[in-house]
Amino acid sequence: MMMSDLQGQIWMDGSFCDWKEAKIHILTHTLHYGTGVFEGVRAYETKAGPAIFRLEDHTDRLFNSANLVGMKIPFDKQTLMQAQCDAVSKNNLNNAYIRPLCFYGSEGMGLRADNLKVHCAIAAWDWGPYLGAEKIINGIRVKVSPFPKRDAEAMLYKAKATGNYINSSLALRDALTSGYDEALILGTDNSVNEGSGENIFLIKDNKLVTPELLTVLDGITRKTIITLANDLGLETIQRKVELKEVFDCDEAFFTGTAAEVTPIIEIDKTKINNGIPGPITKMLQENYFSLIRGTYDKHDKWLTVISDS
Repeated sequence: MMMSDLQGQIWMDGSFCDWKEAKIHILTHTLHYGTGVFEGVRAYETKAGPAIFRLEDHTDRLFNSANLVGMKIPFDKQTLMQAQCDAVSKNNLNNAYIRPLCFYGSEGMGLRADNLKVHCAIAAWDWGPYLGAEKIINGIRVKVSPFPKRDAEAMLYKAKATGNYINSSLALRDALTSGYDEALILGTDNSVNEGSGENIFLIKDNKLVTPELLTVLDGITRKTIITLANDLGLETIQRKVELKEVFDCDEAFFTGTAAEVTPIIEIDKTKINNGIPGPITKMLQENYFSLIRGTYDKHDKWLTVISDS
């Protein structure tokens, strides 16, 4: 089924409209120039009801992304947080993927346009494991991408901006057509950056290693895993990661709001941990799923339960 064929309501510029009526003009500026910012957020079913995981952190990052690209969002944080909650409840969802998007409209064309209005939309729908239910259990095969991430230290890569994902799309398409499940993107210096839409962690000698934030998006799931590792007494080292290290690690996994915690069992035909998810990966994954479902014994402040009102 196409996304446009789903049923429900979408929040647009302050009010809800029917899913099929959530439309924009073909000359929308962001459609032509990639000048938008967005978030990926998830809600999960808990004993207390549907709850959004790290709602405030995601919303803060949306505003930070907008600031980085010089966009002024015409709504305050509380309004957008409430709209995300409402998008879940109005669509009668227990589990949901939530997509806030801020974009420039069709008021002007060209890079010099100075009369552009910022529009905001929030959609929510039922979306299962991003890489598939079987893959999140048994792990994925990853290809090192031939499309490097250029100027990885540039400020704009810290924004979750629509225009930043062209390279990711090319990398993922190349991996899929080559028979892999995901891509591993490098910097121009051949250092490890991230997946097409995920952060990466390696495990070596019972320590987690992940690329430092100079070159990657400041992932919210990444932060969560570092905290969960600390709960287990595991150290996380954030530094530049050389490509050769991925072929010599004990375990590896991707993290992301969509991907959650997905084990990596093979990179460029080199098996990781004999081709099965490793014990630390599985422990962190189990604790992560416990956390987002409200059954973990810490960090309950990260769950925003959606009220019936």
